[in-house]
Amino acid sequence: MPASHTASEPTPHLLVPFASASDPGCRAVLPQLKLPQLGALLAELTPVVADTGDEHSLSPPHERALAQAIGLLRADGCPFDDGLIPWAALDDAQPGTPQAWFTPCHFQVGMEQVTLLPPDQLDLNDAQSRALFDALAPYCAEDGITLSYQSATRWHARGEPLRGIACASLDRVGGRSVEAWMPESTANPPGSRLLKRLQSEAQMLFYTHAVHDARAAARQHPVNGFWVSGAGALDHALPRYTPPTQPQGLRQAALQADWSGWQQAWAALDAGDIAQALARVQRGEPFTLTLCGERSAQRFTHAPRSAVARVGRWIKNLPGRAPAWKTLETL
Repeated sequence: MPASHTASEPTPHLLVPFASASDPGCRAVLPQLKLPQLGALLAELTPVVADTGDEHSLSPPHERALAQAIGLLRADGCPFDDGLIPWAALDDAQPGTPQAWFTPCHFQVGMEQVTLLPPDQLDLNDAQSRALFDALAPYCAEDGITLSYQSATRWHARGEPLRGIACASLDRVGGRSVEAWMPESTANPPGSRLLKRLQSEAQMLFYTHAVHDARAAARQHPVNGFWVSGAGALDHALPRYTPPTQPQGLRQAALQADWSGWQQAWAALDAGDIAQALARVQRGEPFTLTLCGERSAQRFTHAPRSAVARVGRWIKNLPGRAPAWKTLETL
């Protein structure tokens, strides 16, 4: 996900990632959600923009919605193609240069598939990450990719081989089989082949590194590769916006398939940010809400209404409203 921006956005905006999920465990607990504040808020809002997709897209709905909210679009005003939202280039001084994020990670090899463990579950510290970064950087440089260290779980990559590479978000592949999500590009086949080779070299390099032995001795998952995401370049100057508020509790629980924790995160969100949004709307203030699942996103807005419009809304709600989870089920 991108870093914060510094200019203002005219309407307060709450963007909720993983408001729903496709996992059967999530679908089973949806009807159990008690979200009175969300139900009341939805009754006051008007649906305005729906982004309908499926759970196999490289860019998840919350990243597509965020890109739209901050104006991260192509020069022609259209959204970037799937997997090509240039997050890594967004805040760079030279955004026209192809860039990407490399995330050190653990590929768990099973009998029938290879699964990527989400990086926030690795407990990778800066010393270990920097040692692995220093080992890999020269190999990347030989292939025209310059690495810069940003954090233990994010290395910044820059270079022409990264142009036109469609990448799956870590929020897509974390905890899942990686087979269907490997970086590909019909526009840049040499770049795709280069990245696959670098990933293979990293696997061998990290396996023989002292960090591997140290983590094994500590009974920690080894770092045996890296994931590429957020690749691309900007082809025009981007207007600056403050990004929407994005609560992370649902995301963290969903990526660990902790559906009990996900329910608790929804209860906390309903009593916190959602209740505050409802109070704002009831005061007649403008507000935007975007709910994002794994397939689709739905944006809702509120603007001050005339007395006639308020009466119309009241009449519409007379028969009673569907529980909030019914809206989440459509995502």
